[in-house]
Amino acid sequence: MCGIAGLLDPERRFAPAALAEVVGRMADTLRHRGPDGAGVWADPAAGMALGHRRLAIIDLTATGSQPMVSASGRYCLVLNGEIYNHAALRRELPDGGTQLRGHSDTEVLLATIEQRGLERALAAAVGMFAFALWDRRSRTLSLARDHLGQKPLFFGRIGSTFAFASELKALAAHPEFRPEVDRGALVLFLRHQYVPAPHTIWRDVYKLPAGSLLRFSLEEGARAEVDLLGRIERYWCLRTVAERGQDAAARVHERDALQRLDQLLNQAVRDCMVADVPVGAFLSGGIDSSLVTALMQRHAARPVKTFTIGFFEAQFDEAEHARAVARHLGTEHTELYLTPDEARATIPELPEIFDEPLSDPSQIPTFHVARLARQQVVACLSGDGGDEVFGGYVRYLLADRLRRRLVGVPRGLRQAAGVLARALPPGGWDLAFRLARSSGPAGLRGQWSGDRVHKLAALLRIDDPDQLYHAVISAIDQPCTLVVEGDEPPTVFTDPAQRPALTEYAERMMYFDALTYLPENIMAKVDRTSMAVSLETRAPLLDHRLVEFAWQLPLEAKIRAGQGKWLLRQAFERYLPAELADRPKQGFAIPLADWLRGPLREWAEELLDERRLVREGFLRPGPIRRRWREHLHGSRNWSGLIWNVLMFQAWHERWPSAGAARALERPHRVTSAQGWPSCAPASGL
Repeated sequence: MCGIAGLLDPERRFAPAALAEVVGRMADTLRHRGPDGAGVWADPAAGMALGHRRLAIIDLTATGSQPMVSASGRYCLVLNGEIYNHAALRRELPDGGTQLRGHSDTEVLLATIEQRGLERALAAAVGMFAFALWDRRSRTLSLARDHLGQKPLFFGRIGSTFAFASELKALAAHPEFRPEVDRGALVLFLRHQYVPAPHTIWRDVYKLPAGSLLRFSLEEGARAEVDLLGRIERYWCLRTVAERGQDAAARVHERDALQRLDQLLNQAVRDCMVADVPVGAFLSGGIDSSLVTALMQRHAARPVKTFTIGFFEAQFDEAEHARAVARHLGTEHTELYLTPDEARATIPELPEIFDEPLSDPSQIPTFHVARLARQQVVACLSGDGGDEVFGGYVRYLLADRLRRRLVGVPRGLRQAAGVLARALPPGGWDLAFRLARSSGPAGLRGQWSGDRVHKLAALLRIDDPDQLYHAVISAIDQPCTLVVEGDEPPTVFTDPAQRPALTEYAERMMYFDALTYLPENIMAKVDRTSMAVSLETRAPLLDHRLVEFAWQLPLEAKIRAGQGKWLLRQAFERYLPAELADRPKQGFAIPLADWLRGPLREWAEELLDERRLVREGFLRPGPIRRRWREHLHGSRNWSGLIWNVLMFQAWHERWPSAGAARALERPHRVTSAQGWPSCAPASGL
């Protein structure tokens, strides 16, 4: 796990020494990702320089240092991440790889590229990675990101140069970087809580999508008109994997599925345990992290070190469940109970950790559990990916249930029901539900609220099932109404050409999440928080071989009898008592709504000040201030939306941009399509 950066200067505007100095400065902004070493390599004749910050995990000696040049001198590589099957790849090299200088996975990947070529090397590699490869012979730069997007890679033109890096802060170190907020990306952020690839919060800077390869020659790099996004290729395509898996002939029979899943799980965990430094595990007590920990303990020579964050508020605390799993497995368990003050003290650090706004509140406990683990280990395994791969989110069940109930109901009747539901304000519904919970029928004593009724009323207008799910996962249904001059770019949810040919609705939802939410929210959160404390995090459930197998399973192997992760639960029971899996799913939550009304109120008021919003010119103060007042008064719970706005405001305070203020008078365009109100899409990037 490391940080990489680089610069291609086709016009040779930088002198060789200056080129190396700029790339070294860019890489040094990533020292938290790699505190164990640094290096810069340059090809002055081509105007190419690569920088690296090293977190030593495999081969701690100088033979594992980067940038790394191939034996022939043709290639130079900088790699962030790990190639888990490097031992197997090494055996396939001439003479079993005995000619290699050391035993690092980077050197094995470089030798494999030299022997087989880049495409075949990518097809053979198993791991999490983002790398840059310079071919001195063809004078071609190639950027690649792993199959599921566990590791980040940003790129774009800065002045007359092409630059890339593991984090945006490295690009900001370029002397010609003139940042400007991409207002379309801001709209997407307010909807999703993250910026989906290939967009970033900065205009003309992009994320390389998961499973993708971007390459162009020095001559192409010299032409400003070359479309960077048009150069992106898919070397591994989740859509292809999902659609092929739908073919009944390719599916694994249920009687063999559990055995094959068990084999793949064990292989993935064993591969992720390979390191020359101490390795531990994040343990929440949920199915995914508990199963990963159980398999680690099975293959470990000594008790596995496990780490959990607890909260004193019982409704947010998972530590008790994790403790029970650790006790059963006999791990060396460490837990830390966070006080509200300790958790809130992290908030000022978030804009530095996340140099692109991300507003998943679980980023706070995730950072603390990473910092706790780093005191004892250098790498940790996590259970990330189980929900997206094996259908674990409750929202899949709820959205599918709603879709089924709406089938055949005339649209006019649905719209009328929505109007009636909205006739009573959320506060009125809340009062009705309080009365029902105290004296009404048991069926009315659930977790319903006025906000949920109004959300349901909006969902009743939607005809397209994919748009229905898009609305379910959106923090707000028309985010462009909050952004000055903000039009919403098309995404996989809104562009029919990008949607998969999958017949099962639950599988479509899983696909959307695996393509967007998983890499750009979950894995971005884990990567930034863990790397902020120089900790490597590995996710065995995102081994692409395991993901491919999961897509070959029938839906009933994932969701059965109203419960997700069915086959994964069967694997769980091979190693742990079933009762340890029998608990409601909690997630890494914090009491955000109450904090915003209490100890965070003053901080939030400053960021949401009306004069400030007008001066900055990104967000429309009227609707934001109205929602803020409603939240403070307790008439509505707008904590999700308010947190989104606050995370952007706090981020922009740390990473200011040029040309912020715009006129507020320009009329806003809102169109309606297929029954779902949406923003007029931009023409594209």
